[in-house]
Amino acid sequence: MTVMTCARYSLVFLWLFTAGVSLTWGRDLGYQVLAGAGITGAMANLCVYGGALLDLFLGLWLLSGRQQKFCYQVQIAIIVIYTVLLTLIDSSYWLHPFGALTKNIPILCLLFIIQQGTSKPA
Repeated sequence: MTVMTCARYSLVFLWLFTAGVSLTWGRDLGYQVLAGAGITGAMANLCVYGGALLDLFLGLWLLSGRQQKFCYQVQIAIIVIYTVLLTLIDSSYWLHPFGALTKNIPILCLLFIIQQGTSKPA
C-alpha cells in the first residue's frame, strides 16, 4: 500500500467514524453544542443528521475512488466551514485538550498534500 493510499484510507476512516459517532454516542453532544448557539428542535435535528449524512457521503465518495481531486477539494471546503461554524458557536473548542478544532489544521495539510498527488483531473 502506498503512502497516498494509506492517507486516503485514513480519511475514509475519519469521515465514516465521525458519521457513526454523530448518529450514536455523540449525538447528545452535538445537540448540546447546537443549543449553545440557540439552535434547537427541528433545526438541530437537521444539523445533526444532515452533518452525519454529509460525513457518511464524504467517506463513501472517498472510498469509491471517483473524482478524487474534486473530493479532496470538497473535503477542504467542508472542514473549513465546520471549523468556522464551531468557532462562531464556541471558540473555546480551539483550546479543547482533544483538539476538537486544532486537529483540522493537520487534516487540511494532509488533504492539500494528497490533492497535489492526484494526477487525474476532477
